[in-house]
Amino acid sequence: MIRMAPRDATMFWLSRRSVNDVFLLYAFAETEAATEELRDFVAARSARIPDLRIRLQEIPGNLDYPFWISSEFASQQFVAQRPDGSDWRGVLARIGELLGTGVVATEHPWRVHVFRGVRAVPGTAGPVLVVVLQLSHALADGTRAAGIARALFGPAEVVHSHSGESVDNLRNTRVRPAKTLAQAVDSCGQIWGWSTGTLPARVRGALRFPQQLVTTAWRGRAAHLAQRELADRTAAGEVPAAATGFAPALINPSTPIDRAAHRVHLHVVDAGSLRIPGHTVTVVALTVISSALSDYLAERGEHRARLGTALPMAIPADGSARNNYRGLSIDLHIDEPDLSTRATLIAAELAVRRERAMNPLLAVQDRVGETVPAMFAAQDVARADLDNVPPALDGNTVVSSVNRGAADLAFAGAPVLFTGGFPALGTVMHLTHGVHGIGETITLSVHSDANAVPDPDRYLDLLTASLTTVVAALR
Repeated sequence: MIRMAPRDATMFWLSRRSVNDVFLLYAFAETEAATEELRDFVAARSARIPDLRIRLQEIPGNLDYPFWISSEFASQQFVAQRPDGSDWRGVLARIGELLGTGVVATEHPWRVHVFRGVRAVPGTAGPVLVVVLQLSHALADGTRAAGIARALFGPAEVVHSHSGESVDNLRNTRVRPAKTLAQAVDSCGQIWGWSTGTLPARVRGALRFPQQLVTTAWRGRAAHLAQRELADRTAAGEVPAAATGFAPALINPSTPIDRAAHRVHLHVVDAGSLRIPGHTVTVVALTVISSALSDYLAERGEHRARLGTALPMAIPADGSARNNYRGLSIDLHIDEPDLSTRATLIAAELAVRRERAMNPLLAVQDRVGETVPAMFAAQDVARADLDNVPPALDGNTVVSSVNRGAADLAFAGAPVLFTGGFPALGTVMHLTHGVHGIGETITLSVHSDANAVPDPDRYLDLLTASLTTVVAALR
């Protein structure tokens, strides 16, 4: 029984107000194995992966943060989508429907959706086996989720762990599994078992409450001093200034997202086309998106001077937390017409944002949230304004970029072809992007709200054309 980290509990409580599950798509060559064999494969592999053998247990009255407790694989966690032999567009439409759903983390915080014999998949000759791994965001962030998938479909039965280093999206660091441990442990290396305390969890939580208040007050004071020091160092030019934010665009409406309005599109390319000397894959992708997005908005009558993106950046694992990332606010520099110069500006912006995000003074401020009593943290989530778009945004879209490693994954002997991902939509973000690589393929994924992006096929066309133009300009 392992107590949840506060930042993971926040993700869990948010899931009750807005769909925020993590979805990973893996395309495999079709296999002759029966669907029942695929189910057995998932059941056997998941039994050896600690991250897939747990569920949440809430504490009454939020007297303490929820706990992770042991849980076994259930048949409903493997969903064989019907009918077999659907075409690619039909499968994407069904995946869009899935993106409007959420798992119940207190029952089963993950599930696998399988589409058999998918026809007309771009870049492939034969039928394809498409797998969508759906996880509660409380269970994993994007990098951890990729590690879980690697454990599930990797060449050996492995458990997921973190290297402890920051991930510079799609530059060098890749998601890797770890060697199987002899005894089942949780992701923090603790042996599974009930806490040695004999008191009920809600009682222990109540007893911790006074100390939590004192610690929060002390850490709050330290955070205030750190904030003042950060402001002073910023003013002195020792630390980069904070991002200024971006005005909402047409893709940032205040209207709620209809769960039936999720749309997805993917464009799979050879990795070599995005590997350009002097630029990371992430920078190239951001430049492509900057051009496509500004062109799309212009076609709809909105001529923008500035556009930005929120870019999650993985940071070293911190304690027991399963969500370890910071959001970077990146200016896409659409006012710069020369695409080569624009890419250089985006790269510089990314470096500056990363430098500020990794400043130790920000970590001091983060530590306050680690000791806030659960009932207060839960109330903050319940009262958060998720209905209105603020005047300044961290970005007009989201771009999540993760290198998912070597193409040595297989599902019951079927080799992996490509992978994709779909950052969640939300109050502010009605259009998000994924940049996911595996082996020698990279996929640009688009997740949109049909009400904010009524013509997603047109946007994909612009994205594809922009890719060609940007790569030519940068080579």
